[in-house]
Amino acid sequence: MDINFNYVHVKASDRLEQVIKDKLDKLKTRFDFIVGAEVYFKTENSTTNEKGRICEIKVSLPGPLIFASANEENFEMAISECVNDVKRQLQKKKEKMATHH
Repeated sequence: MDINFNYVHVKASDRLEQVIKDKLDKLKTRFDFIVGAEVYFKTENSTTNEKGRICEIKVSLPGPLIFASANEENFEMAISECVNDVKRQLQKKKEKMATHH
């Protein structure tokens, strides 16, 4: 699966990319209709340290794109939340697809 990484005000990180790749590869085994993904890492200037690490994932598949975004205190939490959201949406999509066969 093709995964494109985009960094906005964030230094590129091989570790974060590997975390995302592992999680998306797992999703790809469950949902074989995934074509690719676009991942964005952003930081937001906030007055508190509670949030501001943003992960966004756009998943390409037949039909409309699936999009998830999470804003957390660190990227690992944001990745987790984002991937869980994508997984929920993929599950719904798979159930809809199953009813049409």
